[in-house]
Amino acid sequence: MKKRAIWNGKVIAESDDLVNIEGNYYFPYNSLNKEYLKPSKTITNCHWKGDANYHSIEVEGKTNADAAWYYSDPKDAAKAIKGRVAFWKGVTIEDV
Repeated sequence: MKKRAIWNGKVIAESDDLVNIEGNYYFPYNSLNKEYLKPSKTITNCHWKGDANYHSIEVEGKTNADAAWYYSDPKDAAKAIKGRVAFWKGVTIEDV
């Protein structure tokens, strides 16, 4: 089923090629509307997925800091999310 990620009234990503891990939908990188994403210096660590990097989302002058994350080099147990991005902090995931 196709889903889209929406924040501040704009579609940030849309795809039917999704991976759901721990209740989070990971969208393929090529499904993102990259004009809304700005790199962040934030890095966190998950014991089984590895180091997560973040993007802030900017739409019409509003910023949602670190609202998108990805694992550029996930551990073996999480290889399914390599090249994918997930969202939180008020980004809604809707069926299309």
